[in-house]
Amino acid sequence: METQKASVKKIALNYGLLLALGTIVVSVIVYVMGMHMDQPWWQSVLNFAIMITAIVYGLKAYKKDGDGFLTLGEALKTGLAISLIAGIVGSIFTYIFVTVIEPDFAVQLLEVTREKMITENPEMTQEQLDMAIGMTEKFMSPGMMVTFGLIASLFFGFIISLIAGLIMKQNRPQIQ
Repeated sequence: METQKASVKKIALNYGLLLALGTIVVSVIVYVMGMHMDQPWWQSVLNFAIMITAIVYGLKAYKKDGDGFLTLGEALKTGLAISLIAGIVGSIFTYIFVTVIEPDFAVQLLEVTREKMITENPEMTQEQLDMAIGMTEKFMSPGMMVTFGLIASLFFGFIISLIAGLIMKQNRPQIQ
């Protein structure tokens, strides 16, 4: 009796692209609504829900294609692969957004950040403000945005895959 082997590559590509598409659509909606400088709380919640959905359904597809079996290792590998594909596509979108679509994005975001710092910390000296803005500026380059986006995608993908894998795991019976 031959067991069917699920393809991590096929599932990761399909569900990773769906995850990327979902989060990009949310980003475009936020941009069109003119809320991209505020980073509304619901954007993060919606992106996280899309990520959970894509990874869980990806793991279900892997389990179904694998004759109903799924180990924790397979769940982690599949979930991370989905997150990697989505992270790469999302990073490409982010890079295009901050360099082509909205090249002033970092400058505008720094100004919004400066205003928030002044409002929330009126006792802050000019020297402290300049130092805080300088640090913030280093993390707002397109390269850093892409890097942190990819790291965040993999981190949250790992957490979601771990939890979903623990819930969904069904080890293959040992043949003696």
